Amino acid sequence: MKNNKLLFLGLLSLTFFACNDGGKVDPKDTESMYQASPEEVEKLIEDFIMVEEGGTITIPAGFYDINSQLILDGINNVKIIGAGMDETILSFKRLTTGGEGMKIVGDNVLLQDFSVYDAPGDGVKAQHCDGITFRRVNATWTNGDKSKNGTYAIYPVQCKNVVVDECIASHSRDAGIYIGQSENIIVKNSEAFGNVAGIEIENCDNAEVFNNNAHDNAGGVLVFNLPGLMKADARGTKIYDNEIVNNNHENFASTLAGNNGNAVTQIPPGSGVIILAAKGVEVYNNRIKGNKTVAVTVASYQITQFPFDTSNGWSPYSIDIYVHDNEYERPAALPDMSKELGQLVSMKNAHGPMKTQDIVYDGILNPDRGTDITTNPMNICFKEPQMEDLHFNYFELTEKISDIKAFKDYSPFVCEQTIETNVSHLMQR
Repeated sequence: MKNNKLLFLGLLSLTFFACNDGGKVDPKDTESMYQASPEEVEKLIEDFIMVEEGGTITIPAGFYDINSQLILDGINNVKIIGAGMDETILSFKRLTTGGEGMKIVGDNVLLQDFSVYDAPGDGVKAQHCDGITFRRVNATWTNGDKSKNGTYAIYPVQCKNVVVDECIASHSRDAGIYIGQSENIIVKNSEAFGNVAGIEIENCDNAEVFNNNAHDNAGGVLVFNLPGLMKADARGTKIYDNEIVNNNHENFASTLAGNNGNAVTQIPPGSGVIILAAKGVEVYNNRIKGNKTVAVTVASYQITQFPFDTSNGWSPYSIDIYVHDNEYERPAALPDMSKELGQLVSMKNAHGPMKTQDIVYDGILNPDRGTDITTNPMNICFKEPQMEDLHFNYFELTEKISDIKAFKDYSPFVCEQTIETNVSHLMQR
């Protein structure tokens, strides 16, 4: 198989017309809320500046119209607590400088019971934190034109010991809940909808994502290892006990970003779970239903055709993947044909043209591990209860469209393995 030059841009072999929720977001009726005075807004900004280690910033109920970032800069053991997601709303619609609405740098920080609206960049960003908990935090945008929305709603990056619990993230032009270049992670009991990607674990070690509802995004749950980042390859993610349904939204990331090397611009609408260049991933006990293009995709980075550098030890291949005991339901709808890879899957799959797929494996091999895909050198395992009833495909990709082959024989990939994670120390936070 030729895997150096692959046809088509796109993330995986799937895509479909996804159009829902394209209009103006209708959040809580903020006009009927108590409107914080300019003095109260100024006091809140000052509280972030003046809080001392071990302190608590209390944000009373009300709508706060804020034209400045809220920054916690290197202060540890701080609690930032509102009166509830529907009671304390921080609006950054008038913020014209800075990226994030709220930026957190500090260890052992708790964010709880408030909402962040309309940040120009990220909703809430936490960076270089050891111990950061988001609990009942809602981050969203209310623009009618979603291409004007910020990038990430809830965004811990380069952190350790991260917990996201009972949060809501919606309408971001990249990922709703995005955990990047971090280690020791729990995302649980949360909801992500109306985003390009619902929940994304990127270049992270030791993560568990469970009891969440990822719906009505372009892609539901993503596990990516991307090149060019300070933290290169990462390992160990479990995705289980989640509702991953109806992720058929248009991919509006490309409206602004274009195909500029950002893999999220290539998420085919109608994608349930996407595993890209990832290592040590287990996906099980999820309800993966109503995703019009494909339920689960396993791919290596070459499928994007974006350039990459492996000098820091990063690898483009997906290795040691175990998908098992999930529930699937193909919708009565056609896969999207608006992206090139959607066209590939729709027309080249082994189950007949214009068929939604349950599991797709791109078939790209690391030649150092083997060249015969039937020996499963990448250790990609699928063990679903009714595998024979699913639409499964793997590909032999070539430079010529006419020579691309699709196969539905899943027998080389029926196996099981142990994926190690341990986040027990975070379970009580």
